[in-house]
Amino acid sequence: MTALYDKLTRILLLEQEQGFTDRAVIGGLSRFLGYWREQAAESGSDGQVAPAADAILRGLEGYARMAPDERRRAITQALARARDANTAAPRAERPAAASSRPDGPAEGTPARHRISESPPPAPDARRPRPASRSAPPKRSTARKGEELTLESPVTAIKGVSNVYQERLARLGLHTIKDLIYHFPRRYDDYSRLQTVNRLRLGDEVTVVGTVRSAKTWRARSGQRGVSVSLSDGTGVVEARFFGPWYMAQRFRAGNEVVLSGRVDQYLGRLVLNNPEWEPLQRELLHTGRLVPVYALTRGIGARRMRGLIKDTLDYWTPRIVDPLPAAIREEQGLMGLGKALEQIHFPESTEALQEARRRLCFDEFLLLQLGVLGQRSLWREQEGLPLDASRLDLDAFVASLPFALTGAQERVIRDILADLERPTPMRRLLQGDVGSGKTVVAVAALLAAVRNGYQAAVMAPTGLLAEQHDRTIRALLEPFSDVRCALLTGSLPAPEKARIHDQAEAGEIDVLIGTHALIQDTVSMPRLGLVVVDEQHRFGVTQRAALAERGAARPHVLAMSATPIPRSLAMTVYGDLDVSVLDEMPAGRQPIITAVRDDSNRERIYAFVNAQVEQGCQAFVVCPLIEESDEVPGKAAVSEHRRLQETIFRHLRLGLVHGRMSADEKDEVMAAFRRREMDILVSTSVIEVGIDIPNATVMLVESAGRFGLAQLHQLRGRVGRGDERSYCILLSDDSSVAALERLRIMENTADGFALAEEDLRMRGPGDFFGVRQHGLPSLKVAQLSDTAVLEQARGAALRLFEEDPDLGREEHRNLALSVRHFWASAESAS
Repeated sequence: MTALYDKLTRILLLEQEQGFTDRAVIGGLSRFLGYWREQAAESGSDGQVAPAADAILRGLEGYARMAPDERRRAITQALARARDANTAAPRAERPAAASSRPDGPAEGTPARHRISESPPPAPDARRPRPASRSAPPKRSTARKGEELTLESPVTAIKGVSNVYQERLARLGLHTIKDLIYHFPRRYDDYSRLQTVNRLRLGDEVTVVGTVRSAKTWRARSGQRGVSVSLSDGTGVVEARFFGPWYMAQRFRAGNEVVLSGRVDQYLGRLVLNNPEWEPLQRELLHTGRLVPVYALTRGIGARRMRGLIKDTLDYWTPRIVDPLPAAIREEQGLMGLGKALEQIHFPESTEALQEARRRLCFDEFLLLQLGVLGQRSLWREQEGLPLDASRLDLDAFVASLPFALTGAQERVIRDILADLERPTPMRRLLQGDVGSGKTVVAVAALLAAVRNGYQAAVMAPTGLLAEQHDRTIRALLEPFSDVRCALLTGSLPAPEKARIHDQAEAGEIDVLIGTHALIQDTVSMPRLGLVVVDEQHRFGVTQRAALAERGAARPHVLAMSATPIPRSLAMTVYGDLDVSVLDEMPAGRQPIITAVRDDSNRERIYAFVNAQVEQGCQAFVVCPLIEESDEVPGKAAVSEHRRLQETIFRHLRLGLVHGRMSADEKDEVMAAFRRREMDILVSTSVIEVGIDIPNATVMLVESAGRFGLAQLHQLRGRVGRGDERSYCILLSDDSSVAALERLRIMENTADGFALAEEDLRMRGPGDFFGVRQHGLPSLKVAQLSDTAVLEQARGAALRLFEEDPDLGREEHRNLALSVRHFWASAESAS
């Protein structure tokens, strides 16, 4: 019984040392007392709690709800009762004094056990370790003589050698700040404290007990290990460790340790195989809590990474300056930056982790929005090229078209012409679903620029798409024969490129259409008045800016995207742009019939595709992978192309295109498909944007669950561009109800924006495009699906920008520095 009261006394003394904060044990004192009550009952006669123990428990009941003075009185009273109970115990039960134990701790024992060291002994019950996290660290992490900053290299930290620095560099960790912001990928929940007599097979648990024995073993296979017997008063459990024999020295009989892991079975009894473990101490790192799991690399183990980050945090979190003004923290109810960094790495609870994540998420969104607002302000301060929209003769242009404009097209054209008349450069994003008629809107703007004596440029992400634009724009401008158009792509012969360069510089080309070749230094357009960037999310910020600098003055910019972008995403990624949406489809466009099927329908699907080809049509077969992978399930384009050609469609002509092919190779295959030299094109998602094959009527998507809804919608848009009825078949290799229901959303709506919103809610922003692709800073914590925090951060950014656009006030200087550092990461990555 005395061991029971000794354990309680250590915890109560620790709680007293910490100032009665209810943080002496994970989950609070009440959780520990529940565990202690069970042990007291096991130790009492007939399974009953002894009167002395019961009195202690009643005195501490409701401790978490007590005021500080009440807690002080309760702890003092409980300590007195525990001392009295221990004194009354029979002498034979009492253990030797802690100070006389050969394995008793020396003062200042390290807080964490590393696998390369012998385990520190159990803490002295009479002298608990200092518990205040706000106390100064016991030692600096700096090497002697070095002045530490967050930008210091990781070698400035004690224990990090040049070899270890190279290993950390493989994870992108070069500075102390990198290490602090190396956030966990996930967490193992070892916070569930359990007694041995209540262990169940398969549970993830934490057990606290005393080592009874440690023995080495050797299997017939030659594998060695250590078997540790652990008792907690309610029973005995075996922990089996797979490793060298000397591990047994780390488990000395009588030491109290904490084990965390999954309950397994061995020879009919419950065991813990290779659990995380550490000595029972004030602050657990690897067990008994939400344990962080980090990205690792060869030569860096999980325990070493946790220990390194913990030591760094202990030293730095009290020293980190919080750049967020106190007024905003209070208004938004956010925890301080130092505490947020502690809790994101080593959370005390799920609630603390959520609050830490919210704070760091808010920071990233705020810095992102302040940068975007700054870019917008700078753009608006520049002198533009005001045009006279009346020179376009909009009525004549509309009358020349072979079709009627939709109301949405007319509205957006008016918005663009109004922008072009302003003295500041236009910066507008034109969003429109597949087939909504974006190109004709862009041509109206091109013609307006040309009629004002300026040149215009159109940039597309691929040569094939550039050629498609060239054909469409020339056809729409055919009634205006004085407008001179040219196509410039990387595949043109050198003499042809040189001729186009000379004509553009001489002003002999009015509309220059092309690819990345337009942003080469050899291309000059002295009278450039308008830049149109199609599928603009395919270009980085640097590329777009380079094209806008082809002329002598700052031209107007119109960005177009057929990828429906949810509002929350658009206001983040394109917060510096005005946005127009073509939300009306032209009349007469046939709906695409969409069907979700599983593998049991495969033969019928192949028969249907074959019938469509026999009628003179063509088909796409899209796979999520290029080649087969053991790690990622799903159909692969290369092997599927081979299988279909050799076994299913031997009498048909099949082509193959994927992302590892060069741009010229892809363009050559697509051109052959457009010329009907192939019946079926097997592809990855590289064909999702812009390709116009009017004769294609079937889109078969293999392993459709591997794609986002927005991406599937783009793939569906590759068919239905001719006069024939078209079909999109989504073939799922997951026949679960949830997987099929998700895909059936595609059957029920053709609204790309509704699908995009649903996709963002279900899968996050990754299915639209990568943030780095936009030249935006990478987000370590925030996801663009965190719309509530995004709205709060945007509101705070707008208020800050209105009050202090340069962030020049004293209270905003640290925030201004953070904005610069945050956006510098994007510039270095572009």
